Amino acid sequence: MQIQFNTDESVDGREAFARHAEEVVQRVLGRFSNDITRVEIHLSDVNGQKAGEKDKRCLMEARMAGRQPVAVTEQANTLHQAIDGAAQKMKRSLDSALGKLGEHKPRLAVPNDQDES
Repeated sequence: MQIQFNTDESVDGREAFARHAEEVVQRVLGRFSNDITRVEIHLSDVNGQKAGEKDKRCLMEARMAGRQPVAVTEQANTLHQAIDGAAQKMKRSLDSALGKLGEHKPRLAVPNDQDES
């Protein structure tokens, strides 16, 4: 799974955010790595230099071979929160999309072998 990271000119600390985004994507979406070919992450500050509530935006798009891309957006007070929120939304969207196709089964806990006699 390739991760592509983009920011607009109002985002400082690109390397730190790229590292955080990659860690979050691997942790939250890693189980979909066989299905996803690329994840694109776009960070922006919707108010530019002005301060504002929930003005940090993360657009996350997952591309899967032979399928339409899945995209989600999260706005939050910080870019870290926006990345985390977008990853969680993407996880739910992929669970739903792949579950409907019957191609992805969530991992279930394996019960202990117990004698039922």
